[in-house]
Amino acid sequence: MEASGSAVDLSPEEERVLIRDITIAAESLAKEGDTFFLITHRWWQRWLDYVNQDMTSSSVNGSSSYGSHHHDSASSSTKRPSAIDNSDLIYDATSEVSNVEFELHDTLVEGRDYILLPQQVWEKLHGWYGGGPTLPRKAINTGLSQTDLAIEVYPLRLQLFLMPKEERAVIRISKKETVGELHKKACEVFGLLLDQVCIWDYYGQQKHALMDNMDKTLDDVNIQMDQDILVEVLTDGNGTADSGCATSLQENGCTEKDSISVIVEPSQSSLSVAEGLSTNNYASRSCSSEISQSQYLASPTSDLDNLHGTNNINTRAAPLGLTGLLNLGNTCFMNSAIQCLVHTPEFARYFREDYRQEINWQNPLGMVGELALAFGELLRKLWAPGRTPVSPRPFKTKLARFAPQFSGNNQHDSQELLAFLLDGLHEDLNRVKHKPYIKSKETDGRPDEEVADEYWANHIARNDSIIVDVCQGQYKSTLVCPVCGKVSVTFDPFMYLSLPLQSASSRTMTVVVFTSDGSALPTTCTVSVPKQGRCRDLIQALSNACSLKNGEKLLLAEIHGHMIHQFLEDPLILLSTIKDDDHLVAYKIPKVVKNSIYLQFVHRREVGPGSISSSVAWESYGIPLLALISRDIIATGAAIIQDILQRILAPMLGNEDIQSFCKSDSSINAAAHGPQYRTHEACLDSDDQLKDQEYHSKAESTYKMHLQLVDEHDTPVDLSSEEKPIAVPGSSASLLLFINWSKKDLKKYDTHHFENHPEVFKYAPAPKRTRNEPLSLYTCLDAFLREEPLVPEDMWYCPRCKEQRQASKKLDLWRLPEVLVIHLKRFSFSRSTKHKLETFVNFPIHDLDLTNYVAHKKGSRQIYELYALSNHYGSMASGHYTAHIKLLDENRWYNFDDSHISPINEEDVKSAAAYVLFYRRTKGEDASTNIGAEPYANKNHNFSRR
Repeated sequence: MEASGSAVDLSPEEERVLIRDITIAAESLAKEGDTFFLITHRWWQRWLDYVNQDMTSSSVNGSSSYGSHHHDSASSSTKRPSAIDNSDLIYDATSEVSNVEFELHDTLVEGRDYILLPQQVWEKLHGWYGGGPTLPRKAINTGLSQTDLAIEVYPLRLQLFLMPKEERAVIRISKKETVGELHKKACEVFGLLLDQVCIWDYYGQQKHALMDNMDKTLDDVNIQMDQDILVEVLTDGNGTADSGCATSLQENGCTEKDSISVIVEPSQSSLSVAEGLSTNNYASRSCSSEISQSQYLASPTSDLDNLHGTNNINTRAAPLGLTGLLNLGNTCFMNSAIQCLVHTPEFARYFREDYRQEINWQNPLGMVGELALAFGELLRKLWAPGRTPVSPRPFKTKLARFAPQFSGNNQHDSQELLAFLLDGLHEDLNRVKHKPYIKSKETDGRPDEEVADEYWANHIARNDSIIVDVCQGQYKSTLVCPVCGKVSVTFDPFMYLSLPLQSASSRTMTVVVFTSDGSALPTTCTVSVPKQGRCRDLIQALSNACSLKNGEKLLLAEIHGHMIHQFLEDPLILLSTIKDDDHLVAYKIPKVVKNSIYLQFVHRREVGPGSISSSVAWESYGIPLLALISRDIIATGAAIIQDILQRILAPMLGNEDIQSFCKSDSSINAAAHGPQYRTHEACLDSDDQLKDQEYHSKAESTYKMHLQLVDEHDTPVDLSSEEKPIAVPGSSASLLLFINWSKKDLKKYDTHHFENHPEVFKYAPAPKRTRNEPLSLYTCLDAFLREEPLVPEDMWYCPRCKEQRQASKKLDLWRLPEVLVIHLKRFSFSRSTKHKLETFVNFPIHDLDLTNYVAHKKGSRQIYELYALSNHYGSMASGHYTAHIKLLDENRWYNFDDSHISPINEEDVKSAAAYVLFYRRTKGEDASTNIGAEPYANKNHNFSRR
């Protein structure tokens, strides 16, 4: 088209001032529904050069920029642009979209490829210069406020499938249009009447939800770009429904909530920029280092300062990156991990550029680029303006295709997903198309620096991607043979550090200690033992903790069902065979008792009505008691058993009962065990020899409890009613007796001491640590780097000995990445159970100093700052994941809980739920840490590598 002659009489300066004034007026009145027009950045830049030439020349010559220099008066000036040519923004071929004449290229970026102009500005320029094609777009509302506006550069592209005719069509429609409007457009495309069809959300070629609420917007019902829509004919020849379209939403598996991301403090935004949506400020909102259009159009009355001054047209934009993710059913683990990666500044910049040029389509270890494309698409949506949550279904579909373990709706580990995702993205984006074979060389006494650089160069020769650039470091691994002293040193890459939350070589175990002489109340002892230790280590630790006396020893027993399951008498039993959820008891017994037998007292309580009778039902409970006595003494009768039991229970009596018991108990110890075993309590006499008749006279006056002996035929024998001789089989090492606790007995004794039996290791919220014993992140790092022997299952083959050896292993950090991911190992796995450690770890938010942890001392200081973390709350079976993210543009923390987002204070970032920490290496004061301020137009697409 020929240019219109209406601007012939205007100078470049007059054109600039006129467009500036129109721009200011148009932006101040911008509202939802206004039309904006795309114009190619190439043409726009030519026009800016043309209208600003007088300002540039006057700046050089030192003269005023305010003048009337006409474009035809300066032969050396920039030529007037020719007609507007937007052809580089559209596809050459005819659009397949039914209702759109021109289809934009899919990867256009505002500020780099195009500029958005208000309708009045476009009409004026088009009237002056002509050209085209015309590419109008609408302003839509993207948030809670009427001022949250964005330009929908890429309306939804939807695939329509007509059934049963099996016809298809593609349409473009705004996501702010209603379901009713989509219904109407579908009918227009296929030539049908409104009451003849119903439409379905047909994601993945499956009916997900009937779209029958005509007033909801497509955004409300979570319709995504390039999604399938089923247009189903409702009636047969008789006009009756035959397709089942009236099926309710609940019956068709609609699981996603209609919700929006809630921000407690809405921003004062005007128009924002992102993939699919763009601003009306004519320069990318992310182009902070460039001069925007309104700056080029600065008023001449402000002199030249305004040329590079503050943009006085733009209003404050809504902060980007505050978009939530819908929970598809137990996908909080995925949402938490994705938000942490998406808000990693290096990834946010990379995937908002044209990263497709780096996709490795032929890598057999990758996913032919599909994972990278799916992640990049999701990242762009999350950095789009507005607060409507995004559905991660397309990404999850791709993820499940390449990692079936993440399919379905089961809960998973966010760290496991992160590990797979980082590795998968690396392979999809590996710049090395043909990996060379590299044989590792022997160290041969060479300096560590030389060997480490060689290992790293070999690694980069095969693995070179944005993931390696940002996330991979290197550690030094040293193995030493315990036999020949052979030292093996390797330098291996790492993607993240998995730190233990307790000493890697120790384990805490909780055991209840009982006496068998009534000298003390039961005591719960928690001791630290070697993880690879044996029962003798546990017995020694308990002996020290409970002040074992001369003449005593500890007998370990495992309790199942409130009865002794087995004695752990072998001191060489491995502690690793004892599970964390087992129940252990240690009984203090005399070291020497001739011809001895164990008495096991099992507690039982009533579960039926009435007093002690044949009709009463009993159940076992609590921790059994144990005594070791001579077989000769027990054969004398049941009275001795009564007295032994009361002696064990004596510390649990009330005060009055204790006094009466002390008067008659001095003879019981000696009678039961002989003169070599006596109590040392002050209230008890300690005569070495007592006459049997003296013992019996005192025993008959004591209180009797309801006892039942289980004989060799498993028949209960009542020992409470009368004195009976007890026959002890010579083959039996113990006797089983039931204490049937009556309500009267329960009042007489304080039984809580044996009612509750703690597990070997109880997984419960850790008590608050004192100032003297904090568990800091540095402590965890020390444990990770501590030298320790390999476990027997992971032996090392010594090349000198030619045998498998249990070598000692030492790790050292050698090269740290730009982004350091730290995994806190909260989950513990035993033979049959999984547990979570609720330990609070004190991790730095600012100034994580790892300088002293790096073995390679020639580098600069290694200081890191936290910017994101994945949290896990609850247990493994019913836990929930969230993410804490710091928006670096705002210097403010937010909590990302699926689709819900809210600001939080920095002091609330630390908690016992912290699971995966993301740190960035701090830059100098002049370095950019701005996620959303990357200048696209000047960006070098050869992404930097360390």
